[in-house]
Amino acid sequence: MGFALASDQMYLRDTVRTSVKLLIVGHFAVGKTTLVGALSEIRPLRTEELMTQAGESVDDLAGVPAKTTTTVAMDFGRLTLSDDMVLYLFGAPGQERFTPLWHDLARGALGALVLADTRRIEESFDVMTLLEERGLRYAVAINQFDDAPVFPEEELREALDLLPTTPLITCDARDRGSATRALIALVEYLIDSHDQEHA
Repeated sequence: MGFALASDQMYLRDTVRTSVKLLIVGHFAVGKTTLVGALSEIRPLRTEELMTQAGESVDDLAGVPAKTTTTVAMDFGRLTLSDDMVLYLFGAPGQERFTPLWHDLARGALGALVLADTRRIEESFDVMTLLEERGLRYAVAINQFDDAPVFPEEELREALDLLPTTPLITCDARDRGSATRALIALVEYLIDSHDQEHA
């Protein structure tokens, strides 16, 4: 599979010394592929396939009737932060049947950005449980779908049972600036947590 560029840089700079692996996770049809595509400086690797009748019994399209494809392995993107640091973004499929693959993708990850949808907030619980079982820190980004209800942050924190230190932000996964702010919130949280542990 070939890569085309979103920018004029296909290869890593020879000054890069540090690479960081981050997961982009969330339930089915929450916008993970879209967010990786918005952030990546290279054309993202996508493993999307058309949805078929065979998947109707396992892929709940409630709230997302226009969805026609689904990720069957992963999304992959890259974002250079500085002359010496690069982020590798791995989007994991959201369906439960892909949990074994999800565990493989999580190996070596520093943390995760959990995308959530207020129309199906309860579907985020399994994803957060998987992260907690692996000891991975995460931030939660509420993807702002056009027809989704809006709730105060306190209500969302309570509904998601988040620790006070866990970042909770809103974003539009289609918008590069908004997606970048969500990613920055995660990275700052990971840096702060690391600094506190090693203080």
